[in-house]
Amino acid sequence: MPRIAVVTGGTRGIGAAISEELHRAGYIVAPTYHGNDAVAKAFTAKTGAPHFKFDVGDFAACKDGLALIEAELGPVDILVNNAGITRDSFLHKMTPEQWGDVIHTNLNSVFNMSRLVIEGMRARGFGRIVSISSINGQAGQARQTNYSAAKAAIIGFTKALALESASKGITVNAIAPGYIDTDMVRAVPQEVLDKIIAKIPTRRLGKPEEIAHMVKFLISDEAAFANGATFTLNGGQYMA
Repeated sequence: MPRIAVVTGGTRGIGAAISEELHRAGYIVAPTYHGNDAVAKAFTAKTGAPHFKFDVGDFAACKDGLALIEAELGPVDILVNNAGITRDSFLHKMTPEQWGDVIHTNLNSVFNMSRLVIEGMRARGFGRIVSISSINGQAGQARQTNYSAAKAAIIGFTKALALESASKGITVNAIAPGYIDTDMVRAVPQEVLDKIIAKIPTRRLGKPEEIAHMVKFLISDEAAFANGATFTLNGGQYMA
């Protein structure tokens, strides 16, 4: 039977590319989202895949959302932790709300979703968890102490959970994308974006599909020996 894959933040940007790639590959995909109903409806109209709305930073909401997904589709075999936001500011100007919002969505969501699927994966003897970190979680980025902290924490979380889960047939890996051609990146002023691209050896932004291809590999049976690793896809901009 096809495996069930949940993709958080899965109806736009990198998440949409991942959801579409897995859908094409024959997985039953359950993308989640929190904010943009119109985008989610357009995604479902395009792909035929359902969408599920809940706040992945809220544990109770995740519990209810995953219960609905499993009731409709079946037990979750694959989790892609992709949901993320930015609230950029220098630390000396950052508000507690800016810090908290990013930690809530980008990091707490990884705990919430992973915690709620891991027991079932252990019981069934199979699972794949892939979390989307960032080049800025590896190299740091000015005005993003909140974002960089959350994305760096995902890498440590990935290593620890991989150690706990490997003997149960579960792999846990992370992907650290560089600057990818999404609406979020395209919102950066062009003169700033030009400077970013100039620092990338390949002299271009990454494509969301390139991240999706790596996710598809990491959840496959062929990648069963890849565990606790962080895969950097950044065009050579930062070599970890």
